[in-house]
Amino acid sequence: MLDAAMRAFWETGFAGTSTEALCAATGLRRSSIYNTFTDKHRLFLAALERYCEEAFRRASEVLERDAPVRDRVRELLGQGVQPPPDEPAGCLVVNTVVELGESDPEVARLLRRDGERRLALLRDAFAAAQSAGEIDPGRDPEALARFVIATVSGMRVAARAGAGPDELAAIADTAVTAL
Repeated sequence: MLDAAMRAFWETGFAGTSTEALCAATGLRRSSIYNTFTDKHRLFLAALERYCEEAFRRASEVLERDAPVRDRVRELLGQGVQPPPDEPAGCLVVNTVVELGESDPEVARLLRRDGERRLALLRDAFAAAQSAGEIDPGRDPEALARFVIATVSGMRVAARAGAGPDELAAIADTAVTAL
């Protein structure tokens, strides 16, 4: 049920997803949704948090593997080049940042926490790669992490705008080369 709601929000955003659409997506009645989540906003927060947890888990699996950091980053970016065919285009986090930004304090807090976790994950991967001699010691691991996050976000926006796998792969290749 939460996954279905997440998908509905991912496809049409918070404002664009009506309660009727949520009922249709989840198979629940309006009263069941409200009894469980109180309101659409609480359901959105739960769906967004689930999305963030799943995305973080997938990124962790890639970035914590024992492989050269460029290979791990290439694989991470590859998730944006060839997402599962049943997923909507783009990214619920990026879509939410664009739609709501800082206008919703609870959403902003959740997105900040998610961003900090992703930043730390990447920063640690780059710092370890520096220690192993894979990355120039003069490079700033946090700046590299922010660059990869911005690249992933940009790829997700490009995908939502209709960019195909070849275009997205070119962006990913350029990013990995820049590391």
